[in-house]
Amino acid sequence: MRVETTLRGVRPGEVGEFSRRAEAVGFAAVHFTESAGDPFIAAALACGATERVEIGTAIALAFPRSPLDLAYSAWDLQELSGGRFVLGIGTQVRAHIERRYGSVWSSPAARICDFTRAVRAIWAAWQSGEELRYEGPFYRHTLMPANFRPPPLAGSPPPIMLAGVRERMLEAVGEVGDGLLGHSLQTPAVFDAVTLPALRRGLQRAGREPGSLRVGIGVFAATSEQRWESIRARIGFYASTPGYRHVLDHHGLGDLFERLHGHSRQGEWARMTALVSDEVMGLFVVDASDPVAGAAELKRRWAGRAGRLALDAGDRSTPEEWAELVAALGDGPADRHLAGR
Repeated sequence: MRVETTLRGVRPGEVGEFSRRAEAVGFAAVHFTESAGDPFIAAALACGATERVEIGTAIALAFPRSPLDLAYSAWDLQELSGGRFVLGIGTQVRAHIERRYGSVWSSPAARICDFTRAVRAIWAAWQSGEELRYEGPFYRHTLMPANFRPPPLAGSPPPIMLAGVRERMLEAVGEVGDGLLGHSLQTPAVFDAVTLPALRRGLQRAGREPGSLRVGIGVFAATSEQRWESIRARIGFYASTPGYRHVLDHHGLGDLFERLHGHSRQGEWARMTALVSDEVMGLFVVDASDPVAGAAELKRRWAGRAGRLALDAGDRSTPEEWAELVAALGDGPADRHLAGR
């Protein structure tokens, strides 16, 4: 299976070193989040420090940017990396887009579809030299003078992976995405009952073949007791958020959501963590303290469902912590696309 890592909490001056170490450990990809910094700057630093691994954003936020702004960044990174860049984008939630970024939020699933199509239209104009004529329901791009066009790429533009959790956004992934960036707060049961049917509806709506869609899933894996408890806190946070309620409801944990959500509104974070039982942890987390057993369990859960696993430790981890687990999981030359299901 392709094994990926998402570097969180790594300062810009550390990105190159951490990326080199992740490549040496055997990761197939190194991705960067948009949390407390710009993922495109981190990705550029990683491109210069590595030779083999895929470099990507997981995720960069679409709506605070225009499609043209994001198209330039991804185009440059694809050239800088020698064709190793993957653009991962997502919507975030209304409060963050409006109140943290001061940007516009409306019809997120329809808007991300239009955004993705606009980016691809811009890239197509750059690559072909043709006029840019894109007019969608949310975005309009009809001006591209010659001196504002970057040179064509030697290869293809980067793939666009989309984050999706709830059904309408998952349908959008199927409609326009090159692949899914699935969240770590997910189980195989939820994938089979909710995620997979929604992806297929989106593919069918767009007249696309299942084999056109890559499937990646974030997975919580605890290599130590410390990591186990770190992940417990992360699950307490995610499970308090309305966007993930359907995951808990699917496993009969709606009451847990209500209690966690109530505490989150009061800022009672420690009480939230204490509500996440070991039984709940077992649903979402794989014990990887024994790397061979952990790899076997990850394969049992996700082989045949996802071709990409993004290992999540709950907080900042070092590449070397994952070395034995990465070796036990192995790495394939190609992704498993949806046709495998």
